[in-house]
Amino acid sequence: MGLLVDGQWQDRWYDTKASGGRFVRKDSAFRNWVTPDGSPGPTGEGGFAAEPGRYHLYVSLACPWAHRALIMRARKGLQDAIGLSVVHWHMGDKGWTFEEGPGVIPDSVNGAEFLHQVYTAAEPRYTGRVTVPVLWDKRRGRIVNNESAEIIRMLDHAFEGPGDHYPEALRAGIDELNATIYDTLNNGVYKAGFATAQEAYEDAVRPLFETLDRLDARLSSQRYLMGERLTEADIRLFTTLVRFDAVYHGHFKCNLRQIAEYPALFPYLRDLFQSPGFGETCDFGHIKGHYYGSHPTINPTGIVPLGPVQDLNAPHGRGR
Repeated sequence: MGLLVDGQWQDRWYDTKASGGRFVRKDSAFRNWVTPDGSPGPTGEGGFAAEPGRYHLYVSLACPWAHRALIMRARKGLQDAIGLSVVHWHMGDKGWTFEEGPGVIPDSVNGAEFLHQVYTAAEPRYTGRVTVPVLWDKRRGRIVNNESAEIIRMLDHAFEGPGDHYPEALRAGIDELNATIYDTLNNGVYKAGFATAQEAYEDAVRPLFETLDRLDARLSSQRYLMGERLTEADIRLFTTLVRFDAVYHGHFKCNLRQIAEYPALFPYLRDLFQSPGFGETCDFGHIKGHYYGSHPTINPTGIVPLGPVQDLNAPHGRGR
């Protein structure tokens, strides 16, 4: 784990002393948008038209934020239109790497050995964390965006492809759900897992499970978060849920309950896992290998647990 400072890599863990033991996530740095005609998006500058073959996606199969982009890329049928590189699951003193390993796809665009070299190729004096996903413009030789929430919107609406996961009639409700789920759950597991003070940990875990309880109640009477239509809110929730019992429950001490104990959430998780774009982009080897092997301050032995044993392809009955 580390970051770049004026373009120079430094192996540095998160500093939680100044925040009272609380993990504080920094905003993403690259915020341009790909649009159908290259006009400016909500943030950044214009000039990034949606052209097949022009863009390349850098991801980790372990990372829930990158997983969002992989799911949307698959659901929109953009595998041939947008290239892909996949980093190694282990994040050591050089950060994300392209070291050989099962599931790793080397950097065919910039020839980088380390993901931080992609960032400095775009901005030589970049300062900040080196995160995934990264959407790269091969024509202009620069990073378009490294904010997962925005990348999935671009993939959904800038390029042609089946489905609309952010329909206009549901946007207000989706935005409201996304905000709560991000703060208490998507990022909440990290606020719990990376906390270095008891109070900070408890302040993260309690609202996390309150949100899970509310979502379980919501999903007890409808198939998806917004009713009978699968939306981006489901994609954003799924990537946390599918990692929860395998990683967050034990490794991040989010252990009040497992997702498998929820009568609606667990069938919902299986329903999504069996839907196009979801299960096919999951790799539990990368997921468990990364979390348990890359956080020595949390798991100094690096031992990866064998469990839990769960069949996510089991019948779910959600179609009723």
